[in-house]
This record gives sequence, structure tokens and C-alpha cells, in this order.
Amino acid sequence: MPSVLAVIATTSTGLLVGVELAVAVVLNPILRGLPFAAAIAGRAHGGRMLGRAMPFWYIGSTILLATLTALTWGTSSAGAALLAAALLLVGVVLSVVLLVPINKQTITWTAESHPGNWQELQQRWDRLHIVRVALLVVAFVLVVVATTLL
Repeated sequence: MPSVLAVIATTSTGLLVGVELAVAVVLNPILRGLPFAAAIAGRAHGGRMLGRAMPFWYIGSTILLATLTALTWGTSSAGAALLAAALLLVGVVLSVVLLVPINKQTITWTAESHPGNWQELQQRWDRLHIVRVALLVVAFVLVVVATTLL
């Protein structure tokens, strides 16, 4: 059972990291290079789309890692799995407390209706997102370490 769970947890966490990394290093730079109206529309649409899926993905991956930790408790895998779950949980808290409030604003913006500090808010979101991605990358590496120690 731990082996199957390890594969599922690794896959879920790896795909989560991949999507968030792609947003940070591919999608957002593309959006920044678009004309203003298209960039605002792209951010709003992306925020709505990912805003629906990511909470389930984050929570699901965190539960998978917590379960992996519990099932491997007392083995050499448990420490890495526990730290990975903790980092993912920190990512969830960071998201809920700092990123989601900005995202809730962003998804309502249009070229005709947006706040005067829209660029500052987008830059703040991007910086916080990079921190989240770094946490997720470390968590993913720890998941891989934990699963190779099984």
C-alpha cells in the first residue's frame, strides 16, 4: 500500500509543481508581453480557471502526503514525507492568506474596470507566487526522496 500511495502522491505533487512553475516562468511572462487589454483578460481568465481547480489539488496532495507520512512512520521515509507535507501545508496557508485575496480581485478586472494599482498587485502576486513555487519544488524533492527510501 505505501508503494502505490507513494506513486500517487509523487505524481499529484509533481504535476502540481509543474503547473505552478509553468505559471511562474511561462504563462505570466507571456501575459506581461501582451497588450494591456489582453494581459488583463488573460490574468482574469487564468485566475478563474486555476482558482477552481487548485484548492482541491493542493488539499488532495497535502492529504496524500500526510497519509504517506502516517503509513511510513518509524521508517527512513517518514521524515522526508513529513517535511514535504509541512511545506505543502505552508504553501496552502500562503495561498489562502496572501495570494487568494489578490486573485479574487484580479478575476474581476477588465480593461475598462481595474484598480489604479493593478500593476503593483500583479507584481506582488507574482513575487509571492515565486515563493510558493520554491516551497513546492523543495516539497516535491522531499517526496521523491521519501519514496525512494521506501
